[in-house]
Amino acid sequence: MILDNPIDLPLADAEATTRLGASVAELLAPGDAVLLTGDLGAGKSTLARGLVRALTRPDEDVPSPTFTLVQFYEGRLPVAHFDLYRLTDPDEAYELGLDEALDEGAAVVEWPQRLGSRLPPDRLDIDLCETGEGRTARLVPHGSWKGRSLEF
Repeated sequence: MILDNPIDLPLADAEATTRLGASVAELLAPGDAVLLTGDLGAGKSTLARGLVRALTRPDEDVPSPTFTLVQFYEGRLPVAHFDLYRLTDPDEAYELGLDEALDEGAAVVEWPQRLGSRLPPDRLDIDLCETGEGRTARLVPHGSWKGRSLEF
């Protein structure tokens, strides 16, 4: 599917959410951000884990960075996993190294609402919401993400 307009994808279970993360990882280039929104328990960390493991190795330890705020990983492309839930000011994310992460590789960001208007221009927004037994992921491309082809 071509990412040119918002796309809604049904995700039957955690495995499908992980698979979506891995599919998105295949498209990542330096400077790219993947911004994950959704309620607590919606699958943000599951999707991020699938993305990071696709870039590193299948058994990579990918804890949620809720307390550390950011985790850095080396792989096909360096990737930083940010959890901004506890931040109160957009500048704090940049103090944690968001700019540097995007200069050197890519970033996956949970709770990007904390960035306010300081969102990276080249980003894929993914909003996860629970629907019945599964989830729905709404993908919205921005900047260089428009026109990319996602295999899922």
